Amino acid sequence: MEITLNNQKTKIPIVGIGTPVLLVMILAMMTLPMPPFVLDMLFSFNITLAMIVLLVTVYTLRPLSFAAFPTVLLITTLLRLALNVGSTRVVLLNGHNGPGAAGSVIESFGAVVVGGNYAVGLVVFAILVIINFVVVTKGAGRISEVSARFTLDAMPGKQMAIDADLNAGLLTQEEAKERRSDVAREADFYGAMDGASKFVRGDAVAGILILFINIVGGIAIGMVQHDLDFSTAMQYYALLTIGDGLVAQVPALLLSTAAAIMVTRQNSSEDVGTQVVSQLFADPKVLYMAASILFLLGIIPGMPHIAFLSLAAASAGGAYLIAQRQAQEKLAEAAESLPAQQQADQEVSQDRKELSWDDVQPVDPVGLEVGYRLIPLVDQAQDGTLMGRIKGVRKKLSQELGFLVPSVHIRDNLDLAPTAYRITLMGVTAGQAEIHIDRSLAINPGQVFGELQGIKGKDPAFGLDAIWIEETQKDQAQSLGYTVVDASTVVATHLSQILQDHAHELLGHEEVEQLLKMLSQSAPKLVENLVPDILPLGVLVKVLQNLLQEQVPIRDLRTIAETLAEYATRSQDPAVLTAASRIALCRMIVQNLNNDEEELSVITLEPTLEQILLQSTQTAEADSAGIEPGLAERLQKSLQEVAQRQEIQGQTPVLLTAPSLRPILARFARYGVPNLHVLSYQEIPDSKQVKIVATVGQ
Repeated sequence: MEITLNNQKTKIPIVGIGTPVLLVMILAMMTLPMPPFVLDMLFSFNITLAMIVLLVTVYTLRPLSFAAFPTVLLITTLLRLALNVGSTRVVLLNGHNGPGAAGSVIESFGAVVVGGNYAVGLVVFAILVIINFVVVTKGAGRISEVSARFTLDAMPGKQMAIDADLNAGLLTQEEAKERRSDVAREADFYGAMDGASKFVRGDAVAGILILFINIVGGIAIGMVQHDLDFSTAMQYYALLTIGDGLVAQVPALLLSTAAAIMVTRQNSSEDVGTQVVSQLFADPKVLYMAASILFLLGIIPGMPHIAFLSLAAASAGGAYLIAQRQAQEKLAEAAESLPAQQQADQEVSQDRKELSWDDVQPVDPVGLEVGYRLIPLVDQAQDGTLMGRIKGVRKKLSQELGFLVPSVHIRDNLDLAPTAYRITLMGVTAGQAEIHIDRSLAINPGQVFGELQGIKGKDPAFGLDAIWIEETQKDQAQSLGYTVVDASTVVATHLSQILQDHAHELLGHEEVEQLLKMLSQSAPKLVENLVPDILPLGVLVKVLQNLLQEQVPIRDLRTIAETLAEYATRSQDPAVLTAASRIALCRMIVQNLNNDEEELSVITLEPTLEQILLQSTQTAEADSAGIEPGLAERLQKSLQEVAQRQEIQGQTPVLLTAPSLRPILARFARYGVPNLHVLSYQEIPDSKQVKIVATVGQ
C-alpha cells in the first residue's frame, strides 16, 4: 500500500494497519447498529479466533515464542464485549419478532444448545461462568501473579549465571546478549500476563451482569412497548439473551484455557501434547494397574460392564505396546554398544602380543579424568554437554591468549571417587574436585540474602563458598543472590581457570613455529630476519612463555617480534627481552587492567623501602636476588591489605615500581599476592594518568 505525502510516496505494510482497523471496528460495533447477518459473521469470527489462539498455545514450545499473547488476550476481550453491546442492541430492538430476530448464531445457541428452554439455558450459562471465572481464570491469574513475582526475584541470579557462562567461554557476546534479552522479556511477559488475567476475570463478571440486564430490560420493553404478555416476553428475550451469553462465553472459556496453558508451560523442545503423552505414559506399570482396577469395577454386578471392560482392555493394550517399544529401544542401545565390546576383546587379544614402542603412550598436555558417575557428562549419547563447553573454553582462551590451546584428552578413571574429576597438565595433577551431576552449584559471590539447604562445598575454580542444591531450588537461590551453575559449567570454569594460570606451560616450540608461520604471511621479512639469524628459537619461546606467565597475551605477535628484532642485538637475556616486550605492549597491558578509563589507580613503595630493595638487587644476580625474610613477610602482609581494599572498591590492584624491581616483585606477588599486578614506570602509556591511592612502607 502506498500513500503520497509532500509529493513523496511512502509504503505502509498491509499487516501493520490490521490492528488499528480492528480497534476502529470494535469501537464502531459499540456505537453503530449492525444487521443480524453481520453479527453472525462476527460471532463466527470470534469463535474461530479463540480456537486459533488456543491451538497456538498448545503447539508453542516456550511461552516467549508467543510473547504477544497478553495483547491478543486484551484485543479478543474487547472484541467480545463489543459484540455483546451490538447484540444487546439488536435483541432489545427486535426481540419481539421472535427467536430469529438477532441472527442465526444466537438463535442456534438459544434453541439447539439448550433445547429452547430458557431455564436450562440459565443453568448451562451459570455453569460455564462458574467454570470460567472460579476455576480456570482464578487459577491462571494466581499462577501468573506468582510466576511474575518469582521471575523478577530471580533476574539478578540469572544475569550473574549468564555472566559466569560468558567468562567461562561457554557463550559468545551475541549469545549472552540474547540470553539477557530473554530474561528481560520473560519478566515482561509474566508481568503482562498477570495484568491480562484481570481482563479475563472482568469479562466473566461483565457477562453475568449483561445477561441479567438484558433479561430485565427485554421483558420490560416487550411488555411495555410491544404489548407482550410476561410469558411470551420471557420466552423471546430470555432465549435470545441466553443464546447471546452462550455465544460469548464459549470463546471466553477457550481464551481462558489458552491463558492457563500458557502460564503453566515450561520451556521445552516439545509441544504440550507430546510433552504430556511422553511423561504421562512413560511407565507401562501405571497403565497395567489402571487396567486391573477398571477390570475389577467392570465385573461388579450393576456396573456399566461395556464401558469399564472396554477401557480396561484399551489400557492393557496401551501398556503392552509401550513395554514393547521400550524393549526395542533397549535392544537398539545394546546393539550400539556391541562394537565397543568387540573393541575391548581386540585389546585383550593384543595384550598377548610382544610389547613395542607403540605401547609407550606420550603424555597428554591437558587431560581430564572423571569418576564413573560423571561419565554421562562427557558421553554425547547420554546428552552430555561438557564436551561442547570444553570446546568453547578452548576457543575463548585461544582467542584471548594468542595461541591454540591443546585439546583436552578425556578418560574415565576408576581410581577416582565416583563423583570426582581430575585435571592434569603434562600428566601431573593441576586441580581436582567432587561434583554432583544431579544438582546445581549455588555460589556465594560475596553478598546473599538468605540461606539454602544442600550439600556445602567450595567453587573449585575460585574457592568461593558454595552449596550443591536441588534443581527445584534454582529459582529461589537466584532470587537470594546466588550464582547458580550446573555441574558441566563447574568443570568447564575450573578447567578454564587452570589453563589460563598455566598457559605458559602449554606453549612450546611447535606452537611458536606455527605462530611464526602465520606471522610470515603478513610480515615475511620480519620472520626471516628474526629466527634464527638474530634470535634463537629457544630464546623466543622463553620470552613468550614469560609474557604468558605474567598474564600478558601474545596476540600482538608482530609488535613482540619487532621489539625483539631491535633489542636482540644488544642482549640475548630472556628477562631483558621480556621487559622490552612488556614496554612495547604497555597499552594492551594497561587496557586489560582498567579497560578504557583515563586514570589508573596504583600502589607505590615508600622511597626508603624501594631503595633497600634496589640495593639488594645490585648485590646479587637478578635470578638469585631475594628479599630478607622478615622484610618479605611484612611487605607481603601490607600488599595483601592494600590489594584487598582496592578490590572492595571495585578496582584492580596495581603496584607501580622501578623497572629493575619489577621482575623480582612480580615473582614475589605471584606467590604471595596473586591478585596484585606489578608494572614499571616505563609501562604506563603517555595517554594514561596515574593516581596514587596507597603507599606501602616497611
